[in-house]
Amino acid sequence: MLFGHGGLMLYLYLDESGDLGFDFVNKKPSAFFTICVLAIKGRENDRALANVVRAVMRRKLFKKSATDTPELKGGSTTQEVKRYFYRKASHIEFKLYSVTLDKKRVYTQLAMDKGRIYNYIARLALERVNFTDAAVRVIMTVDKSKSRRGIFEFNDYVITQIKACLDPLVPLDIFHMNSLESPNLQAVDMFAWGIFRKYEKEDLEWFNVFKARVCSDRVYLS
Repeated sequence: MLFGHGGLMLYLYLDESGDLGFDFVNKKPSAFFTICVLAIKGRENDRALANVVRAVMRRKLFKKSATDTPELKGGSTTQEVKRYFYRKASHIEFKLYSVTLDKKRVYTQLAMDKGRIYNYIARLALERVNFTDAAVRVIMTVDKSKSRRGIFEFNDYVITQIKACLDPLVPLDIFHMNSLESPNLQAVDMFAWGIFRKYEKEDLEWFNVFKARVCSDRVYLS
């Protein structure tokens, strides 16, 4: 859908998979941590993807496979449902950008500052998004998992980094939402999990289904 001087709204959805635990001796944290950004241009495409998520959840196929989670999740949604979702979304234009952190290569001192690590990995993923297009507004939605202070620090850091790539006349809004409130956060959750599994378990079953949509897939500190 066109707005203003003819540009398209740019919608970004950001989620992670894995954890930022670093105690590999006493606990069993993940070896990798992935942040994925789903980018959609235009309100029409944004709504179309959200409608696909809602339609999948209404299907008996999803209801039979669902446990206690009333949403699509990378870790709990069956492969059958994921494939069905992707088939239904195949006509929608969207792109994926990800960065996966090899946690065992993180310096001990830096491992104590998880917020800083998260924000930096998010920035690395976002910097591959093409902000030079004639977008009249950028709306970023992030899975709400941070404290109030963490949200402030994330917003401040990301806005500073992204605005260097944006036309000064293009507004940037960041929203932190529960995935139950945002169907497209559920979509990016599934994609983030697929990329994470590629590195954590060398499991390509789900990744191979959607890999054509991945524009950037990098490992940091490999």
